[in-house]
Amino acid sequence: MSVRGAILAGGMASRFGGRPKGLARVGGERIIDRVAQVMRAALGSPPLLVANDPTAESWIADLEVRKDLLEGCGSLGGIYTALSAAAGPVLVVAWDMPFVSSELLSTLARGADDVDVLVPASAGPHGVEPMCAVYGPGCTTAIREQLANEDYRATGFHEQVTVGTLSPEEVSRHGDPETLFFNVNTEEDLARAEEIWRAQHI
Repeated sequence: MSVRGAILAGGMASRFGGRPKGLARVGGERIIDRVAQVMRAALGSPPLLVANDPTAESWIADLEVRKDLLEGCGSLGGIYTALSAAAGPVLVVAWDMPFVSSELLSTLARGADDVDVLVPASAGPHGVEPMCAVYGPGCTTAIREQLANEDYRATGFHEQVTVGTLSPEEVSRHGDPETLFFNVNTEEDLARAEEIWRAQHI
């Protein structure tokens, strides 16, 4: 089945002054526009936008917007909403990742046929990056049950499904993992993202 893209634009952005992180600019372009562009290039179609902000429909004109089916469930609730809206597997990317590449996303989309979840290895706290990963329909029930137990860990349901991991070597073929998965949570992160962008465009 073809993979649908979904941009997750949730969170209260408490460390970003409550402002929508994905609307911040890096290199003169909004982060959300960068994410949408690489997802279109990787999947050949516009992604779904999962967002609760009342102005979300004005962010990118041709994107279908879905609000969280279950409120207050964090990023896992966003993944559940994206899965519920898609007819098959869904590739989710957080809207505050300015440097994720279309090549990496294409690799993830192509490699998810035989697993319920395909996540890339990372140096993050989980050892993988759940906010740039493919989730199949087989995850839906496991996620719903986990949310019913008020467990909002993004990888908490993995023991109930078949998980594949894109190895560190495979991830590194598409760039520096720390840059690919860099996300903007604070003003300091935004300044650092600008530095990274300038270094890439010297």
